[in-house]
Amino acid sequence: MKPSRLRICRRSRNEKFRLLALCLCVSAVSLWSLAGCDVERRKSDAELGLSAQQIAGRHIYDNYCDRCHAPYSSRGRQGPSMKGVFQRPYLPMSGMPANDDRVTDIVRLGRNKMPGFAQVLSQQQINDLLAYLHTL
Repeated sequence: MKPSRLRICRRSRNEKFRLLALCLCVSAVSLWSLAGCDVERRKSDAELGLSAQQIAGRHIYDNYCDRCHAPYSSRGRQGPSMKGVFQRPYLPMSGMPANDDRVTDIVRLGRNKMPGFAQVLSQQQINDLLAYLHTL
């Protein structure tokens, strides 16, 4: 009788181990999926209802700004998020008024670690960029 009980105990241990491993896997996947919840899915131009100028501004943003400023999250980026930048009365880092003139100056001349883009972007491109930033 003892050998059969031993086999039953071994099976129970194996089943317990498998159940524990399954629980750990499910927990790991759940935690991994929750870790990215603060980042919104990138919507298409059509989903956002962007105008032609805003679409052009979005392309400029993708090429020059996105490497440091995420549109919806600042996780893993050097600069602040641009989400809602014109919804506040003041810019988050500088405390300057959140308006087109101040943001144009920052884009053209740079600020702190941010380089200026006056030699790279035309005034029309900066206007397109501002139009897109107003949608965030």
